[in-house]
Amino acid sequence: MDELLLIAEDDASLREVTRLGLQAEGYRVVEAADGPSALDAVSRHEPDLVLLDVMLPGLDGFEVCRRVRRTSLVPIVMLTARSSTVDVVVGLESGADDYVTKPFELPELVARIRSVLRRAGTRPPPTDDAPGGAGASEELRLDGLAIDEVAHEVTRDGVPVALTATEFRLLVELVRHRGQVLTRDQLLDRVWGYTYLGDSRLVDVHIQRLRAKIEADQAEPALILTVRGVGYKAKR
Repeated sequence: MDELLLIAEDDASLREVTRLGLQAEGYRVVEAADGPSALDAVSRHEPDLVLLDVMLPGLDGFEVCRRVRRTSLVPIVMLTARSSTVDVVVGLESGADDYVTKPFELPELVARIRSVLRRAGTRPPPTDDAPGGAGASEELRLDGLAIDEVAHEVTRDGVPVALTATEFRLLVELVRHRGQVLTRDQLLDRVWGYTYLGDSRLVDVHIQRLRAKIEADQAEPALILTVRGVGYKAKR
């Protein structure tokens, strides 16, 4: 384990405790105490993952996340003392991959970090029922979308579509099961790898972000469909 993590947190004592705990788990850590410093650290250090407090001075975590997303797909986990639906959704819509509510226990934080890093660093495994037999891979298609699992790339009518690792895995999971309804719990398990730490808001907001990138009209989605009270499915 040699991943570099950035902790952007203005509470010095919490930042130190978190740094020591993560270093004990084998991670390298750099720190930032405010929003502008966090942006500078992302640019200078190119971390493998960012732990981003919402209530940063200078620039809040939401704005830092939006600015990072303009140029980078680095995984971002928001640290928030506010757990209302609105605050969580704003954080995820800003481009975060996940969130942890403060106060948190280190094992929970480490579990989230490992899950997000795993999604960012691995390709979705091919399924046994793919053409070519067990373990075979294929280029997936959904109308004008072409999904190259090996290259981890998506194009729409030949134009590249920039997806985060989580958005990519979510799209692949849905397209591999075209026409089949997948519940939020199934998607949390298959995409996020959570059995008990998950939150259905993760699914809903990431679906919304994914639609914004692949649908011709996000208000009238034609590729990723909602099945009310159940979950989501890709167009058959």
